[in-house]
Amino acid sequence: MNLSAGIIEIDLHGMRAEEAVKAVKREVAKASSAVYTIRVIHGYHGGTSIRSAIEDEFSYGRESKVLRIRPGSNPGITELILREM
Repeated sequence: MNLSAGIIEIDLHGMRAEEAVKAVKREVAKASSAVYTIRVIHGYHGGTSIRSAIEDEFSYGRESKVLRIRPGSNPGITELILREM
């Protein structure tokens, strides 16, 4: 779901970690230059494995479009920062 021109939000509830990583990779790949944040909603209790998989996949410069990862507004959200505002 596109919240604004600059933020894309993706809900991963009910996905396995592998499926979730693939879904986030698709969003990163298709993100236009106007997008600066991808907000990943993975959940709080069952989402910890997804959060870990997302952090493993997109940390440490593994994906050139992702500058950094930061926690969201609650423990069930992780944000991928594509560019600084």
